[in-house]
Amino acid sequence: MIVAIGNADIRRRLLESYEAAGISIVSLIHPKANLPDKMPEIGIGTVVMMGATIQAGTVIGKGVIVNTAASVDHDCRIGDYVHIAVGAHLAGNVEVENGTWIGAGAVVRNNIKICKDVMVGAGAVVVGDITESGTYVGVPARKLVKCQ
Repeated sequence: MIVAIGNADIRRRLLESYEAAGISIVSLIHPKANLPDKMPEIGIGTVVMMGATIQAGTVIGKGVIVNTAASVDHDCRIGDYVHIAVGAHLAGNVEVENGTWIGAGAVVRNNIKICKDVMVGAGAVVVGDITESGTYVGVPARKLVKCQ
């Protein structure tokens, strides 16, 4: 069984229910994904799409989606149920915690830490650590504030 639903909460609930039921969960790596000779550590239920690149020293959690043409450079740590959208790029030594979404075409500078449950908008550029859950947009990425 594989679950590739974009919503992290739904993906997590389904994977956990399948695991509890004893259903075998697999990871899928497209044959045209780019991976180093020494396979990175990739958790169960993770999907790596065509043209995605994952470099050496990276650890990817469970139920992650690394979408088409996304790149995760060296020594990154990607938590569980993260979605790295189409064409997003994470430079080296980036840490992304559980349940975070990195939007299409977003860029994350090297040596950055992003906490759990963050939405990085499409095309945003993250140049500093994100320590508070929420939605971040723009260049440079800033937290979106909801009007009351």
